[in-house]
Amino acid sequence: MSTAKKTARPTAAATTKTARTAKTAKPARTAAPAGADEAAESAGTTRPSAVRPADSHDLIRVHGARVNNLKDVSIEIPKRRLTVFTGVSGSGKSSLVFSTIAAESQRLINETYSAFVQGFMPTTARPDVDVLDGLTTVITVDQQRMGADPRSTVGTATDANAMLRILFSRLGKPHIGPPGAYAFNVPSVSASGAITVERGSKTAVKATFHRTGGMCTRCEGRGTVSDIDLAQLYDDTKSLSEGAITIPGYGSDGWNMRLYKESGFVDPDKPIRKYTKRELHDFLHREPTRMKIAGINMTYEGLIPRIQKSMLSKDKEAMQPHIRAFVERAVAFATCPECDGTRLSEGARSSKIKRISIADACAMQISDLAEWVRELKEPSVAPLLTALLRTLDSFVEIGLGYLALDRPAGTLSGGEAQRVKMIRHLGSALTDITYVFDEPTAGLHPHDIQRMNDLLLRLRDKGNTVLVVEHKPETIAIADHVVDLGPGAGTAGGAVCFEGGLDGLRTSGTLTGRHFDDRSSLKKTVREPAGALEIRGATTNNLRGVDVDVPLGVLVVVTGVAGSGKSSLIHGSLVKGAQVKGADGTAVVSIDQGAIRGSRRSNPATYTGLLDPIRKAFAKANGVKPALFSANSEGACPTCNGAGVVYTDLGMMAGVATTCEECEGKRFEASVLDYRFGGRDISEVLAMSVAEAEEFFGGGEAHTPAAHAVLRRLADVGLGYLGIGQPLTTLSGGERQRLKLATHMSDKGGVYVLDEPTTGLHLADVEQLLGLLDRLVDSGKSVVVIEHHQAVMAHADWIIDLGPGAGHHGGRVVFEGTPADLVADASTLTGEHLAAYVGA
Repeated sequence: MSTAKKTARPTAAATTKTARTAKTAKPARTAAPAGADEAAESAGTTRPSAVRPADSHDLIRVHGARVNNLKDVSIEIPKRRLTVFTGVSGSGKSSLVFSTIAAESQRLINETYSAFVQGFMPTTARPDVDVLDGLTTVITVDQQRMGADPRSTVGTATDANAMLRILFSRLGKPHIGPPGAYAFNVPSVSASGAITVERGSKTAVKATFHRTGGMCTRCEGRGTVSDIDLAQLYDDTKSLSEGAITIPGYGSDGWNMRLYKESGFVDPDKPIRKYTKRELHDFLHREPTRMKIAGINMTYEGLIPRIQKSMLSKDKEAMQPHIRAFVERAVAFATCPECDGTRLSEGARSSKIKRISIADACAMQISDLAEWVRELKEPSVAPLLTALLRTLDSFVEIGLGYLALDRPAGTLSGGEAQRVKMIRHLGSALTDITYVFDEPTAGLHPHDIQRMNDLLLRLRDKGNTVLVVEHKPETIAIADHVVDLGPGAGTAGGAVCFEGGLDGLRTSGTLTGRHFDDRSSLKKTVREPAGALEIRGATTNNLRGVDVDVPLGVLVVVTGVAGSGKSSLIHGSLVKGAQVKGADGTAVVSIDQGAIRGSRRSNPATYTGLLDPIRKAFAKANGVKPALFSANSEGACPTCNGAGVVYTDLGMMAGVATTCEECEGKRFEASVLDYRFGGRDISEVLAMSVAEAEEFFGGGEAHTPAAHAVLRRLADVGLGYLGIGQPLTTLSGGERQRLKLATHMSDKGGVYVLDEPTTGLHLADVEQLLGLLDRLVDSGKSVVVIEHHQAVMAHADWIIDLGPGAGHHGGRVVFEGTPADLVADASTLTGEHLAAYVGA
């Protein structure tokens, strides 16, 4: 990557030397005004002294941290300041901030609960650190996807829905009831009977109970109804004894099948197509009925309600692959015809304020909803309107004004989810809290990054300590204190290379310091396209009948502010239904940051197929079966079933994983670890990083070409630091995408679609990514990238810019052409920021 502006590189000796040149400056204290003490004495009051012992606790001290790859890290972090942690991916930033500081704060808070509550919680170990001093309560705001329950929405996640329900219960006409009457997760309940009342003596009194809820009775507040294909549930030509039920988990020897065969409601030896109406009803729809099967109390119910509870009410992405495949095959979801997808009952939809129902309000773009609320002038609910408006304005301020309150929380990207979580804290009355952020600028256009910076500074200025893991120079630039970890990734990292101010970072000689001022220059020549992908009349989400041709055989970057319609255009139109001109039959391979399907025992080795040649190599060298070297098969530790950790599912809070005491996290039986290949056992191989494993299998007695080829592709996409046995659930969105890319690099797809591949990449790694994209294009592939990073825009052959704004203010193509043309035009927000970036 050529650079137009670059800092001078220091000598090798200066590079290797730990650059801890700038010590932490303690926050300045305000001196008492002259004569203030004398004034206080004359008034008969005692003024506290200027310096108290409590004022000295202005640092978070970490000494001897050894979590994951940290190498006895010792630092002092100033409180009530904004500290940014940077360094290459895998250098130890998350290990220090999340797994050490945040984890210990949470452990200490848990110990304040009563012994009864702690009895339901697993005992979490103290992080491997000598001293942790000066901690405050930590609130972690990460990029983990929000709950994917259909009833979890943007509104319910931020209390905006709760305030709207109160507003409609006060002002809605006709009045239908309390706030619960407008809630799509509250069902209406009616009951009557006798209750016992003690008034001197016990007497029975007749009473009735009625609660009005807003839940749609047809879809139960989900907004969709499911249509089940019975042919996918059973083979009606067979009897139950012959294995008629084809649902996963209903094998002939299992308890599920035994329940139906021994229930007495149906004949297990009669083909299902010959059932009477009564038998068929009992088989498919019978209400829950208690009975004994083989002396065990069990509940029998129809097959359809049974699978609705066990499968259809759960998040598909959390299911095992074979269960998910069954659900996708057997069930079709459609908008509920009774509530039209609003989730609300007819009564809740009939009550309105100025001709707007609560369903209409939740469906509005939040920026429009804020204007509607601002126009309401009702003194009786003035405090409520103020609080609601403050929350809605926070959405707009944080760059999420294009969302709607009824947007399912599970459909938000990682960056959107993190910013929604931020809104909860912006109006919080809590101070002296430590907020921890994980790349808060992920998914943000350069125009929106300044908004995020302002919010981080607001949290700091309220008296909070703000810790940010970040790669973007725009956010590093606003830091009061910078901690740079490295110098490399994995075992080559885990040390503090620099701590101090921004000016010190620039001259420190660290990898971050050397690349901080890197700027890509515009390409002098661009590739000529070979055909085009034609999109016509695209109307997905906010797109306004977009017509655009996506060039083939070149690097295309699709950009625009968050919410402008980039993903709608590419994933909703190009990937699903673009017509190819000049390249008939071209396959489109979409590689996004979504969760990777698989169980929590999955890791890069299993996902990429790397484990197969490794198992075969171990088996051949030791003369045993390959299944012994699979943690999901015969070689698994019986205590943790090969997971390496024991998961404790806590009903009232997030589950916790603790290291298995039997195998000490190695995942295999002790006898399996006696077998070695190339001097290593299978657990030691799976503990290697990609880079270590590539060297291990690349030559010598452990030479395995099939494994080495997979590892080479992983290294090519910048995942050399990743552990090949690391659980997939610990990977960031950017790491998941690059893992998918490495897996698909051997495919024969002609068009690759990437969604923000720079997420989680250090400044120095962006150059490697650009080289990889170039190699893909030069090998005959067409690459389409949804991206905000200016370095990728400058390196593109063709840019498609959407906007001009977000939500219904966007949805149009505002520019098509080369990066040089975009800079020269400078009529769009993207053009302005790209011109400033390249110094044009």
